[in-house]
Amino acid sequence: MDIYLANPRGFCAGVRRAIDIVHKTLEEYGNPIYVRHEIVHNKHVVEDLKNQGTIFVEDLIEVDKKRPLIFSAHGVSDDVKNQAVEMGLNIIDATCPLVLYVHKCIKKLENDNAEIIIIGKKGHAEIIGTFGQVKNKQRVHIIANLSEAQNLNIPENIKIGVVTQTTLSIDETKEITDFLKQKYSQIILYNNICFATTNRQYAVRKLAEKTENIIVIGSKNSSNSNKLKEVAICCGVKNVLFIDDVSEINWEIADTFNSLGITAGASAPEYLVEELLKEFKQRYDNINIHNVIVAEENFDF
Repeated sequence: MDIYLANPRGFCAGVRRAIDIVHKTLEEYGNPIYVRHEIVHNKHVVEDLKNQGTIFVEDLIEVDKKRPLIFSAHGVSDDVKNQAVEMGLNIIDATCPLVLYVHKCIKKLENDNAEIIIIGKKGHAEIIGTFGQVKNKQRVHIIANLSEAQNLNIPENIKIGVVTQTTLSIDETKEITDFLKQKYSQIILYNNICFATTNRQYAVRKLAEKTENIIVIGSKNSSNSNKLKEVAICCGVKNVLFIDDVSEINWEIADTFNSLGITAGASAPEYLVEELLKEFKQRYDNINIHNVIVAEENFDF
């Protein structure tokens, strides 16, 4: 069997930074420490950190004021920041710098008196944090697809500002922004899809040229992992398996594969890929590993 490994895959710079911050906080302060929301959307990462003494909370009322509080990589609203300050908490911010840039963009758009459109998944932690940067929330519209863009009830002759979630599908977002640029003449557009998301989606496209079978490793609540699955499907891949880890493989389906592509979302640790490869090598003879490299990510925040 030929196995094609997407490169890059797995942890991005923002995820590595956030997890490193948790580890360093545990080393400095001991346990327990608190993290608001999952530090990244991967169940293995979260469980590993829980076992080391990290407590994940959604409401700051659950936080012991004597212990550190970390904001997750997805960012938080100004209301959450202000509440933490008022409570006198020891705040450590692990928000991805690229998400912080989105916050900067949306604040600038509000200062410029623009009607604001956020492209992203309503209810996702990153979008909640981004929306929470704006004081006048009546002027903010969250949309997730072209249909919702077409149904926006915004006059065409006013200033429009657009920001995007960092983990969206490149093609779907372009379809939306192309429509908005045609409809609104006074548009300020920030395409905030991060380089790691772009690289991983491009790598899946290259995998699809090699094989009709692709495994995407990532948790179901991970936006960027879901987008990798969607990209594979859009590329016409016959079998797309979206799994948290090797235990979820349907081996009856895998037994039919002559070739296979493997990738992992930006919040999925590399050891999950290694465990998957180990299992394939144990089950099948003549495994040939090929690296499909689309970019080198020698970058850290």
